[in-house]
Amino acid sequence: MTDVWSRRHLLAVAGTVAAAGCLDAIGSGASSDETENSTDGTDGTDGTGGEESESTSGDGDSGGNESSDENGTETDGDGESSIHGDYDYETTEVAVVTPEGDELGSVTAAIADTSELRYLGLSDTEELPEDRGMLFVYESVEERTFVMREMDFGIDIIYADAGGEITSIHHAPAPEPGEDGESEAHQYPGEGQYVLEVAYEWTTERDVSEGDVLEFDLDQ
Repeated sequence: MTDVWSRRHLLAVAGTVAAAGCLDAIGSGASSDETENSTDGTDGTDGTGGEESESTSGDGDSGGNESSDENGTETDGDGESSIHGDYDYETTEVAVVTPEGDELGSVTAAIADTSELRYLGLSDTEELPEDRGMLFVYESVEERTFVMREMDFGIDIIYADAGGEITSIHHAPAPEPGEDGESEAHQYPGEGQYVLEVAYEWTTERDVSEGDVLEFDLDQ
């Protein structure tokens, strides 16, 4: 199923996405030579929670015909939720469980699996509900750095290895007025194949820690 997210709004819907990218791509992923922030981009730094830069480029699908439902949530003609209006996102349910299998929390996450989507990340999004997130997907485990480019709100950035085990967690506050979100103070390094961005302090409130596991399904 494809969820469409409008560019300036990330509103709650039944399910669980968006921001910091890595310097490679942010909001929230990154590669060994890249950094992403909450947003993805193509200039060596990613947007929200995305990486600083991406070595490959991805294509975003164009979306349109959006409207608002009675709850104020932006939707397309098929009633799908939206974050960035110009991009169609596949979504997946991501659960965080302990090594013993006890669930600590879950979100509906938009999947950022191209350079363009990873660079865009959650940047230029107004808010991130607690039941939403963005999952950055890479081909392999690498050292990455996410930045807070153009982020309007803070997020938690969760790095996980190829098996979904959490390797590190960052609490990334929103940049102050006048800050670009890409300075050293807003760079969040880690190692992983997957990076999950969720609402600020989401992990603290649910006692999520390194060694816990992200569980999700990706269409092949």
